[in-house]
Amino acid sequence: MINRVQRSLCLLVSATFVGAVVAGAQPARANVQTQRPELEQALRQRMATVTKQRLGLTDQQMTQLEQSNSRFAPQLTQLLASERETRRQLRLELTSPTPNQQHVSTLIDQSLSLQQQRVSIVQAEQKDLARFMTPVQRARYVALQAEFRRRAQEMARQNANGNPDRRFNRGLRKIP
Repeated sequence: MINRVQRSLCLLVSATFVGAVVAGAQPARANVQTQRPELEQALRQRMATVTKQRLGLTDQQMTQLEQSNSRFAPQLTQLLASERETRRQLRLELTSPTPNQQHVSTLIDQSLSLQQQRVSIVQAEQKDLARFMTPVQRARYVALQAEFRRRAQEMARQNANGNPDRRFNRGLRKIP
């Protein structure tokens, strides 16, 4: 059971984290690529353990969280990719000597639409989580997800700056 929980719970963050590590590790890229499965597994284990402990979840709640994550993580992953691509295109257009006004307008509209989609997905996810989590657990889960993302981004920046040996669980603040 814990392997399924780990796999689903961390799909979004592990993909972001490992992708950032691989992208930022130019000299050691081949080494990181060969270690990727082990890095992903270690990350999933740590995140599942931290999530269960910090939220005080039962085994049944962890199973339900895994099921919920398996429904919403793919949608959020796709949405994040679309948002990144939209921002990339907008940056390219804005740094062009002669930006295409119509394309910029379209990209702004697309960005707003993606934000609305994100809100809809998060609302649906919260409704689903409310079936088996208390409001306090849900609030802590939201904070923990944000902390995981912040830590993954921080590690990616550190890795890009030549400091790839930091551990994921360093710096995770205790969420009340």
